[in-house]
Amino acid sequence: MNVLGIESSCDETAAAVVTDGRVVRSSIIWSQIDQHAPFGGVVPEIASRSHLNAIVPVVNDALGQAGMTLDDIDGLAVTIGPGLIGALLVGVQFAKGLALGLGLPIVGVNHIEAHFMAAFLTDSLPKFPFVALAVSGGHSSIFRVDDFGRFTLLGRTLDDAAGEAFDKAAAMLGLPYPGGVAIDKVAKNGNPASVAFPRSMIKEPGYNMSFSGLKSAMRRHVEGRVLSDQEINDAAAAFREAVVDVLVAKTMSAAVDCNVSDIVIAGGVAANSRLREVLGQRTAEKGLILHALPLELCSDNAAMIAGLGHQYLFGACSDFDCPRGLDMDPFTRLVATGG
Repeated sequence: MNVLGIESSCDETAAAVVTDGRVVRSSIIWSQIDQHAPFGGVVPEIASRSHLNAIVPVVNDALGQAGMTLDDIDGLAVTIGPGLIGALLVGVQFAKGLALGLGLPIVGVNHIEAHFMAAFLTDSLPKFPFVALAVSGGHSSIFRVDDFGRFTLLGRTLDDAAGEAFDKAAAMLGLPYPGGVAIDKVAKNGNPASVAFPRSMIKEPGYNMSFSGLKSAMRRHVEGRVLSDQEINDAAAAFREAVVDVLVAKTMSAAVDCNVSDIVIAGGVAANSRLREVLGQRTAEKGLILHALPLELCSDNAAMIAGLGHQYLFGACSDFDCPRGLDMDPFTRLVATGG
């Protein structure tokens, strides 16, 4: 079965074709980074209008890359949340219209769930149950995943997401957007022990996290100062280390407490080189298996939407009986047959 996936939750317009929930036939991502960079973050109105302009050519390119036409598609999957409401509406309405016109089944997919279930698009399949860290610009959450459609939120950030904290810290240091990429780059030339940044909530019980205090600490560190290039590198390295320490500590604690052997890290911040390095070391020490998604599956993409959509349309959850572990607002989960 070929599923066409559509993703438009934030600042990437993406479309992909996935066969049988496992084989990625195509994956096209049209990024808006250049449009948002002057503002240091995503501007919702610009994002929505850009999706409107890009969605048709992106879908056409995905079909072309897969060597298929719409006649070869058996179902559609589209991101229905969380995300920017205007951006989501573009993808949802386009997918609903396409499903209606073609008489195809369509399913709405949760963006965060799709991130960590993208592990099933790789050759290194996690074993259920596993712990998943979904960490990005808008979300930093830890889940216990028992099966397709069966997962439990264990903990999350109570304020800034890790990616959001990286963006704001980068702006304070005069680094370009997106901040996570910029900090990861310059931090390689810095000393992570140079600044004693806080690790909020790291010793508190449970799996919740906080990064707003860390962001404020960076503000106090740079305020009223002109930093040299080396001081910028050092501050970036220390900030990155603080974020990684919290994410790793909470994820490892969840894995040990849940008695699982596998950990999945997903989302844009999962591309962070230091996070992958440290979590890799800690899991090896504990005899656990780390599934760090390939970089092309870390950023927002539609292959993850199509892959999970297959499970709800034709696969493990095709009876639509799977309990849902996430609130699907602002849209109720969409399951319909066009025509």
